[in-house]
Amino acid sequence: MARAVKRGVQERLIEAELVARVRALGGIAEKVQAIGRRGFFDRLIILPGGRIFFVEVKRPYGGRLSPHQIWYLKEFDALGVAIAVVRNSADITRLLAAVTEKGPGV
Repeated sequence: MARAVKRGVQERLIEAELVARVRALGGIAEKVQAIGRRGFFDRLIILPGGRIFFVEVKRPYGGRLSPHQIWYLKEFDALGVAIAVVRNSADITRLLAAVTEKGPGV
C-alpha cells in the first residue's frame, strides 16, 4: 500500500514570493552564494533608502536550520547585521513592514 505524502509549500515558492514583494517595493533580492561556505544566507535584500539585510528562507513545515546556518545567524546578529528567517507569507509581511518603518540600515 502506498503511503500518502503530505505536500506543503515548497521553499522555492516562499523565496519567489519574497523576491517579488521586494521588487514591488523597488528593491533588489540577490541570490547569495558564498563559495566554500556551507549554510550562508539565501538572499541579500537591498531596499530603497539603503536598507540592507540577509534572509534565510525555509519551508513552513519541516524546514530546519542547519548548524552552519545557526552559526551564521548568531555571528551576523552579534555584529549588528540585519538578518531574518522567513518561512511563510506572514513572515515576509512582518519583515518588510518592519524594515520599511525603520529607515536606513534596518
